[in-house]
Amino acid sequence: MKLERWNALSKYSRTKFAPIAPDFVVELRSPSDTLKDLQDKMQQYMDNGVRLGWLIDRKRRRVYIYRPGVAVQQLDNPETVSGDPELPGFVLKLEEIW
Repeated sequence: MKLERWNALSKYSRTKFAPIAPDFVVELRSPSDTLKDLQDKMQQYMDNGVRLGWLIDRKRRRVYIYRPGVAVQQLDNPETVSGDPELPGFVLKLEEIW
């Protein structure tokens, strides 16, 4: 999360489980996860203020990109996924994940 959001919390809040959602989350589907459960979890993240979420489905070689207020974007078998504009310059190479 951006430093200014963290610094806006009280000192006490920063010593406990912070009552704030991160700006960016990644979920990696494990063999025991259902896609539906992870999609629901990603929606909860978005509903709580996350600005960018990636759901990586290794089984189907798909990445679902979540952003507030827009439809989920699905990438089929991408080589990389970019965090722009929320995370300028951040690119995840997926070759080792697949």
